[in-house]
Amino acid sequence: MTHKLFYFIILLSSCYSVIAQSHTVQSPSGEIKIEVEVDDVLTYRVFFKGEEIVAKSEIAFSIDNGMTFGKDAKVRSIKTTKISKEIHPVVPRKFNLIKDEYNELQLDFKGGYSLLARAYDEGVAYRWVSDRKGSYTVMDETVTFNFKDDHSIWFPEEKQVYSHQEREYLHLKLSDVTSERFCSTGTLVVLENGIKVYISESDLVDYPGMFLRGSDKNPHALVGKFAGYPLEVLPKGDRNAKVIKHADFLAKTQGKRNFPWRVMVVAANDGDLILSELIYKLATPLQLDDTSWIKPGKVSWDWWNANNIYGVDFKAGINTETYKYYIDFASKYGLEYINLDEGWYQSGDVLNVIDAIDIQALVNYGKTRNVGLILWVTWKELDENLDAILQQFESWGIKGIKVDFMQRDDQWMVNFYHRVAQKAAAKHMLVSYHGAYKPTGMRRAYPNVITREGVMGMEQSKWGFDANPNNDLLLPFIRMVAGPMDYTPGAMKNATKHNFRPIGKEPMSSGTRCHQLAMYVVFESPLQMLADNPSNYHRETECMKFLSEVPTIWDDTKVLDAKLGEYIALARRSGEKWFVGAMTNWTEREMQLNFDFLPEGNYTLKIWQDGVNAHRYAADYKMKKQSVRKGDVLNIHLAPGGGWTAIITKN
Repeated sequence: MTHKLFYFIILLSSCYSVIAQSHTVQSPSGEIKIEVEVDDVLTYRVFFKGEEIVAKSEIAFSIDNGMTFGKDAKVRSIKTTKISKEIHPVVPRKFNLIKDEYNELQLDFKGGYSLLARAYDEGVAYRWVSDRKGSYTVMDETVTFNFKDDHSIWFPEEKQVYSHQEREYLHLKLSDVTSERFCSTGTLVVLENGIKVYISESDLVDYPGMFLRGSDKNPHALVGKFAGYPLEVLPKGDRNAKVIKHADFLAKTQGKRNFPWRVMVVAANDGDLILSELIYKLATPLQLDDTSWIKPGKVSWDWWNANNIYGVDFKAGINTETYKYYIDFASKYGLEYINLDEGWYQSGDVLNVIDAIDIQALVNYGKTRNVGLILWVTWKELDENLDAILQQFESWGIKGIKVDFMQRDDQWMVNFYHRVAQKAAAKHMLVSYHGAYKPTGMRRAYPNVITREGVMGMEQSKWGFDANPNNDLLLPFIRMVAGPMDYTPGAMKNATKHNFRPIGKEPMSSGTRCHQLAMYVVFESPLQMLADNPSNYHRETECMKFLSEVPTIWDDTKVLDAKLGEYIALARRSGEKWFVGAMTNWTEREMQLNFDFLPEGNYTLKIWQDGVNAHRYAADYKMKKQSVRKGDVLNIHLAPGGGWTAIITKN
């Protein structure tokens, strides 16, 4: 009997070793769950209210010694953690206080690596952690998002990884996305039951960014695609450096480290996407000791309007007199900054300022008017002489830099972003990234990284038709989930769908005047541009009453009504004042706004609304005042491509 029992125990042990082990972690509310299954390969599934929304999906991570994290994995230890804390953002985007509550599963495996999986009430995320010592190379990463059905997807398609990531969101079926097609992230999958799954990444550090392509194995799946490590780069001009040869590996790295989070925001309602701060929560915490100098604000911007100022006694252009005019305008209306864009220095040498510009005189003049300067530079020229350039900018008294044309997110370029953020912070300078990949939470570690492009913004109106109200009503639900976006609103020359024309030197916006004004409440950017020229703004005193008062950061945000791609109405609080913004796509519509978010009391509502003829003359608007109390319901009308905005002040 003893020998039989012994052999039975051996047989049982052998059977157990090949049985898959499932480990789960639930969100604090219990509604969202991520399940990790350890078998010959590692897989995960995601559930919402008991329903599987992401099917079994393989993940793996291979390094150069032939080892693959997740293959034939042996669990060494299991740890679960419950976290409830508060984050106070240095630069608030939606809220001045963020509740960071999640449950975490940590699986430590033999071989010196771990997998972390977190469940929040707004979604899930996982990441790989390496405990290895010394240097090693990441050969590949398997990232899979399998879906059971042929759901729809909003797909920002890319033709190459060398990209500004300013793409139209194509509305496709998952089966349309073959393995030859790929997109930048984030992207949004809409399930048949209305649940939305937003896919992106967070804490992208020392590693290439993630794209998504179709799968040859499953027509309803998305898989990760990454730029290989750059081996040969072809410089072209002052701003372009395209990688012409990538390595067959992703990254060179060393030591114990975390790799980026793979993020899935899960939204039952469209408005939940707008309120999500999951990308921010997952990012590296604050890395700066002193942040008192970081000052969000509004910027008078020259490039979009082509310096078309008028009614002055000097020739407008890229010269000292023109920028003094911008400074005077900014000072009059309380704007914190002006931006000197392309043309202020000789191409090829950032420190060789053109003769018509006196930077020091402009900085000194700005100080007398309480207006700071932000300078545009190409990334390539900045990188070639970074320390000397930042030293000169600091000597002049420059408040920030706008870095442009990176167009890459391979490991080298991702590290460039971090290097610039760190060095600029040491010089007390803000950073705005243009020609950039999407936000991945860097602004939490380095809040001087105040905004970024990577969006189909209003600059596109200078040469095309894509920056239109249909596009505008997708951005809050997709691109803005990742972080601030420098859309650059503020056009005072507005056109209907049929009247719009792209005219580079005399641009106009697509949609109504109030559509543009509402963007300052709906679109999030702590450094918010006023894209039109000061001469036009001086003529629009009623609009400037709004633009001079609307802030760029928010203490609280409420979704009043929202539908992906169609309409949105938000209420945001700054101090004791509330601001409301509503926008529609090209469909004319009526909306009801419920003011039950207000505290008790009597309030005055200052309104800017589409004029009765805005459907034919897009600049038509009306400004009015009325009283409002908590719980009041207001019916509003939005013209095609229209908007509505208001400032609420307690009496």
